[in-house]
Amino acid sequence: MLGKSLASPLLTFDPATRLCFSSPDLAKAAPNIALVNGNFINGSLPNVIRGGWTSIFAAKKWEIRSTTQAESLGLSDEDRKTWEACRQALSAFKFSIEEEDKILGKAFGQVHSPYWGEERKKEVPKVEIVNEILDYLRSLSLSDDDLCKLLKKFPEVLGCSLGDELRTNVQVLEKEWGIKGKSLRNLLLRNPKVLGYNIDCKGDCMAQCTRCWVRF
Repeated sequence: MLGKSLASPLLTFDPATRLCFSSPDLAKAAPNIALVNGNFINGSLPNVIRGGWTSIFAAKKWEIRSTTQAESLGLSDEDRKTWEACRQALSAFKFSIEEEDKILGKAFGQVHSPYWGEERKKEVPKVEIVNEILDYLRSLSLSDDDLCKLLKKFPEVLGCSLGDELRTNVQVLEKEWGIKGKSLRNLLLRNPKVLGYNIDCKGDCMAQCTRCWVRF
């Protein structure tokens, strides 16, 4: 029986029971699986093969789910590549694919967020902008663990203007409130939405309360 091919589109066995891949993609997806010679007991695969086999399907499952979620946003092929690059920019924070999509979606209008009201138009984020904002936040003594917490609390920060809002508001906090260094870090972790404030109604409500300094 070992001299016959196993009924599988993925594996074939020669008389020496050597394991081979008939799909180069799958072989590439599981570099930890080596060619194995030996006898199979009761027709079952050795543990080393079974473990690698699991990694193949895990990789394929990630690829399928990743593509499906990007397609659900109605993005073109080019925009989907851009979206994927922005996901990679968030990879340091160990978010799930769903969390990455939710963060980017809320920041750039693809997912509804009360923070923006009706003003946020849908757009595809540019990875350069996402990286610039993340780098600026790191410059405020925020670690990746800090940024993970901040992005979960206030994902819309990635959709704020770096120059007109983030930098300007940090300057206001430093100059007018004397908040800087460790105090600034603690404030941003407690109330990150201050980074996006761009209105000061001074008590005469302008119906944009989520972005108003009166909340500070």
